[in-house]
Amino acid sequence: MIMVKEGQHRQPSTLFVKIAERCIAELSSSVSGINSVLLATSDGFEMALTTNQANLDGGKISAVSSSILSMIQSFTAEIKLVNCQSLILDAQNGKAIIASVPCKQVPLVLVVLTTEQVLLGQALHGMRHCIQRLVDSEQKLLAG
Repeated sequence: MIMVKEGQHRQPSTLFVKIAERCIAELSSSVSGINSVLLATSDGFEMALTTNQANLDGGKISAVSSSILSMIQSFTAEIKLVNCQSLILDAQNGKAIIASVPCKQVPLVLVVLTTEQVLLGQALHGMRHCIQRLVDSEQKLLAG
C-alpha cells in the first residue's frame, strides 16, 4: 500500500492515489458550490486536487491545512473535546472545511473550498462519504 523512498515522506500507492482522485472528483461534481477538493498527507504533501479556481497552490494549501488540523486536534484535546475530526471556516466569500481521513498507513487531510451559497449539510455529507470510501479502499488494498 505504501511506497517510501529513503529520506522522503510516506506516500500512498499509485492505485490508492487513483482511487482518491476519483473520489474527490465525484465529491466536487456531486455538491453544488464546491470549488476545490484537495487531499493531502498529514505531513503536508499534496496527493490529489480537483479545482475550478485559477492559481490555487495545492502544495501550500496542503502544508497549511495539515498544520491547522494538527493544531485544532491539540486544542480540542486540551479543552476535552473528544475525537475532533474537522474544522469549518466560514468567510464572507465562501467556506473552507478541513477534515482528517483516518487511513492507517498514511493519514490524510481532506480540504474542501466552497462558495458562500453551498449547502453546508450537503458538503459535509459528501465529505463523510468520500472519507469513508477512502478508508474502506485502504482496508481492501491492505487485505490484498
